[in-house]
Amino acid sequence: MQQVPVSLWTLVAGIVVTAISIWIGQNHTLMPVQASLQAPLVDGFFNVMFTIAIALFLVVEGTIVLFLIQFRHRKGDNTDGVRVEGNVPLEIFWTAIPTVIVLLLGIYSVDVFNRMGGFDPAGHPHSAAHVAHIPGSAIAATLSDTEATTAPSIAPTIGIGASPQTLDKPADLVVDVKGIQYAWIFNYPDSGITTGELHIPVGADVQLNLSAQDVIHSFWVPNFRLKQDALPGIPTQLRFVATKPGTYPVVCAELCGGYHGSMRTQVIVHTPEEYNSWRTENQIAQQQNLNQVVAINPADLSTSEFLAPHTHDMGISAATLESMVKSH
Repeated sequence: MQQVPVSLWTLVAGIVVTAISIWIGQNHTLMPVQASLQAPLVDGFFNVMFTIAIALFLVVEGTIVLFLIQFRHRKGDNTDGVRVEGNVPLEIFWTAIPTVIVLLLGIYSVDVFNRMGGFDPAGHPHSAAHVAHIPGSAIAATLSDTEATTAPSIAPTIGIGASPQTLDKPADLVVDVKGIQYAWIFNYPDSGITTGELHIPVGADVQLNLSAQDVIHSFWVPNFRLKQDALPGIPTQLRFVATKPGTYPVVCAELCGGYHGSMRTQVIVHTPEEYNSWRTENQIAQQQNLNQVVAINPADLSTSEFLAPHTHDMGISAATLESMVKSH
């Protein structure tokens, strides 16, 4: 019986390994549901890397198992094995192939990063939607609109910005996001809404201007395949388009303190109609709350009642404040 050439066995094994790797690499369920325009780009790159990893795993582990069987110690055989000092072609092969793979993956990753907006210099001036109110008293802002001033927010120069298709276009919605220990605060400069959840309309080009009050945080939405650090004193940005209505988790992916694991919130992707309804309802609710605050006449309050909300900042208790007022 004629022996099958090793080269033929190698060819068959290569075909089988390739088929298995491609099938697993394209049909795994390791990633959450895609919910942004950027997600397919990241998943495509991940699938390629995962396919290559499966192929390398099968080749390496398959070779080990094959050699364990073929070159196992047989009963009664006490002879020495074949002396092998080296195989230059094999060493060149297993050095060159990984080098080529790494170079190709590097080129592919740069292309994905660019298409997601990673190369956007973000140095263009902000539009009117990019301005933020200078921090101040809500009462003062309401009583004297002429005294309320605005200043342009610092243009972020780090992060995921506009894609090559939207490079010269302003974002449809700009949200200022601040990370603090241990929560996310979302402020909408165009409407004055402040909330602990991110609400956005599906299909809108959204830009998040990220900052941190205390330590480094990392804004991560797994379903969007996007993650960007929020740095104290250094503005960063994250620009994306949500493609699927729903509620998705927002996680801090940077160890930021003892309660880091609880620094979670959610992004709610609305239809355009639902988003407009949410925006209108929140603007009315916040205006009502503001009117209630303004309606309080400080002249009708006692000294202790007027200062009571500030006892924490003063470092004293309410009882101590009361006794101090009475003593004077």
